[in-house]
Amino acid sequence: MQEAKNWKDYEIIDCSSGEKLERWGDYVLLRPDPQVIWNTKKSSPYYKKLNAHYHRSNKGGGEWEFFDLPEQWTISYPICDKKLTFNLKPFAFKHTGLFPEQAVNWDWFSSIINKEIKEKNRPVKVLNLFAYTGGATLAAAAAGAQVTHVDASKGMVQWAKENAASSGLADAPIRWLVDDCRKFVEREIRRGNKYDGIIMDPPSYGRGSKNEVWKIEDDIFPFIQLCEEILADDALFFLVNSYTTGLQPAVLNYMISTALLKNHPGEVTADEIGLPVTESGLILPCGASGRWVRK
Repeated sequence: MQEAKNWKDYEIIDCSSGEKLERWGDYVLLRPDPQVIWNTKKSSPYYKKLNAHYHRSNKGGGEWEFFDLPEQWTISYPICDKKLTFNLKPFAFKHTGLFPEQAVNWDWFSSIINKEIKEKNRPVKVLNLFAYTGGATLAAAAAGAQVTHVDASKGMVQWAKENAASSGLADAPIRWLVDDCRKFVEREIRRGNKYDGIIMDPPSYGRGSKNEVWKIEDDIFPFIQLCEEILADDALFFLVNSYTTGLQPAVLNYMISTALLKNHPGEVTADEIGLPVTESGLILPCGASGRWVRK
């Protein structure tokens, strides 16, 4: 398992009974997690020091209960001698605007980008699809890449821009696009544009900017094949991340290998990613990532 273990501002303190106890900077949150199917003793004193608790409803969804939590706060993460700063706030479906486990992927591709730029003094173009609030975008930009950030939600793109400003990257070479990812890639194919690195973190289900439907079980493999067409001949990396339970590492490996290796010789690996749990010393699974790197 690939472990996101370099956080200072975030930790999973404990997890039990379908929930995880987390520290986000100075604040402690208790949120549901579908992977936590065990019941263990809740001995941490932080269970009694909550700033917010998200209660899942039996009818689906849920709601926040707040005790002492600001409307917005920040946490930071180091990348390539820079400090990424993320603006957090509780919103629907238990989220805060950041998935901390993705830091293990940020570390991976930012080191590839940074090394290529330093050793070969070449520009590196990265495409981040389903880009959410921009964690991967900022990591790539901090490493020196020119980044195209695409998400169908105008609100998420604006949030990502705010994160860039907080991280000192407001003037970084980032294109911010509110668009349907599939239609954007199709247009890039027609334009003949190519990218040195492609990142995607597709949802299980979603709708594009013009109400286009996305179902991961139907659309992910054709989309990977589509993205292969805009991967440069001398590209550096390709990353597919998924929190969807059905996309196991072996499935990601097979899809990426099938779609990429014919025209892009390289190495494909896939693994679970996770976050360390302070109380138990175990690692909480948080999905899987498939990676291709050039030979």
